[in-house]
Amino acid sequence: MIRRIFPLLLLLTTAGCSWIGGWFSSDNSIPPADLKSIDQPINIQELWETSVGAGAKDQYINLTPALADGRIYAASIDGVVVALDALSGQRLWETATQLSITGGVGLSESGLVLVGSNKGQVVALRQESGQEVWRTQLSSEVLAAPRGAHGIIVVRTGDGKFTGLDARTGDKRWAYTHTMPALSLRGSAPPVITHDLVIAGLDSGKLLVLSLEKGIPLTEKIIAAPRGRTEIERLTDIDSEPKPYADILYLVAYRGSVAAIDMRGGGLIWNRDLSSYAGLDVDERQVYISDDTDAVLGLDRRSGGTLWKQSELTGRRLTAPAATDDYVVVGDFEGYLHWLSKDSGRIVGRARSTSKGILAPPIAAGNVVFVYDRSGTLSAFRPGG
Repeated sequence: MIRRIFPLLLLLTTAGCSWIGGWFSSDNSIPPADLKSIDQPINIQELWETSVGAGAKDQYINLTPALADGRIYAASIDGVVVALDALSGQRLWETATQLSITGGVGLSESGLVLVGSNKGQVVALRQESGQEVWRTQLSSEVLAAPRGAHGIIVVRTGDGKFTGLDARTGDKRWAYTHTMPALSLRGSAPPVITHDLVIAGLDSGKLLVLSLEKGIPLTEKIIAAPRGRTEIERLTDIDSEPKPYADILYLVAYRGSVAAIDMRGGGLIWNRDLSSYAGLDVDERQVYISDDTDAVLGLDRRSGGTLWKQSELTGRRLTAPAATDDYVVVGDFEGYLHWLSKDSGRIVGRARSTSKGILAPPIAAGNVVFVYDRSGTLSAFRPGG
């Protein structure tokens, strides 16, 4: 049985590629936990707040902002892309793409801001000015942020294709198609580019590695093997972004496991049963995960052993955790941000961005946290002050 149904908008990839409609509800779903008062909470300061278009509206899309060189870039479903000063929130530029943006925001080493649309268009803007450089038509909806390095932009589309585009022109350089399962979670993990490799979690519960230069498949590893008799029982998916740290890749699958893989030799360092669709973050000591019951766990980065587990937020539809210098931060469906101790997982602080839910994982820079809610409000918070 699937205990937790709410966020799992499922994609049927048989003929017609139609959506199984709407939000699911179930007698087995976990009711959201009531928020408890915090004993001696830390002070949380809001540094700034601004509106970025319409946000995600009522769509289950993960429009995660991107942070680089003191700027934060964000996009909304109504086609607006903005660049803000990360310290002050000052708007540096705004571009209206006239698209329904469903994938973004991605960046490239060549100074591009990248977004994709529900009609398969990819647009590249200059990071400095927001000026459009090129736009390219691909085969299907873009639900993951495009990524770029070494002159190549990698885009993942909803029909199972990975496409490599020339960063200067947007022309197609290569394409690779993987087999889609009958059912998958709504959304796609963005590709990770490292060591001239493209790494991505697949809807089948496998980890795929392609060469960046030519898109040649180098390996596939099973992270979550389908089990059960029906398609729903056999549903597995890596819907969150794999995280590289110190030449080790960490990733987690829905109804599968969390694993650490050596990126130099490809060997499995450790894995353990754990299910998550929200995702994880990692620092020098721990791997932090929001599991599919909305418990938050801190695992030993080297062994995978549980160091602590925070279960007071179950059923609150948490984002992936964000590891700041001193805390772990998660967002929830009512627009609250929760600061957890890295040592014990105890909730030590709380702030509310808006009354709208938070789907995109918070972004951490030092102890500053940037959060983008579903209504299009982008905010920055910091403990203390």
